[in-house]
Amino acid sequence: MSGLPEAEDDVAPTAAAPDCPLCRKPQPLCVCDGVTPIESRIELLILQHPQEQDRALGTARLTAMHFERAVLKIGLSWPSLSKALGRPVSDPSRWAVLYLGSVKASDLDTKEEVVAVNRKGELAENQGAILRGIEGVVLLDGSWSQAKALWWRNAWMLKCQRIILGPSHPSRYGKLRREPRPDGLSTIEAAALVLSYLERRPDIAETLNSSFTQMLKRYREVLEEQPLLAPKPRAKRDYRRRRRS
Repeated sequence: MSGLPEAEDDVAPTAAAPDCPLCRKPQPLCVCDGVTPIESRIELLILQHPQEQDRALGTARLTAMHFERAVLKIGLSWPSLSKALGRPVSDPSRWAVLYLGSVKASDLDTKEEVVAVNRKGELAENQGAILRGIEGVVLLDGSWSQAKALWWRNAWMLKCQRIILGPSHPSRYGKLRREPRPDGLSTIEAAALVLSYLERRPDIAETLNSSFTQMLKRYREVLEEQPLLAPKPRAKRDYRRRRRS
């Protein structure tokens, strides 16, 4: 989803099944044997909203497994980039945060798939220089509203360079997960697009997208035999005022 939401609807935990200790997915959906290590110059920090509970179709942990220089943290807020990453960061401005918000790359004067924007959500000047200087990328994993909550609860992100996406293709999720906007991608697809673009390495995108395709294939195959593994929509909360007892 990631500044990239993976889906707009909350989901309940999948049916009880033994979990893989690595990817944390139900064992029948595990695709760890297909994870190919990727050497990347740019570091990756994935911040997952604690209510993102779709173990069956989530991709945050699978994404992190591909990289030695990747960190996955679950929570709502951290006092700084250094605290979230778990090590000192001398210059947060050399890190980028992928957060779409209300900005669309299609509304800006650019056809690039990765775009740097300023605090007003406008196209930043010196795109090439900004993107070439990025040393790390922060991805926000969760629904659209969850990604927004992570953005607003971590003021240190304003010290980083905000980037957005203008993907040429919609998410491979298709009908499995409803994306609120055409530029909404899964976390693994977002990582594939951003890192391959910044490092000028198509092989990164090929490896991550292949891993995601395999995950979706396994999901569809298993679902035919074990439909209870499908994530179920949560019951809508009743916010009507209740009589006090």
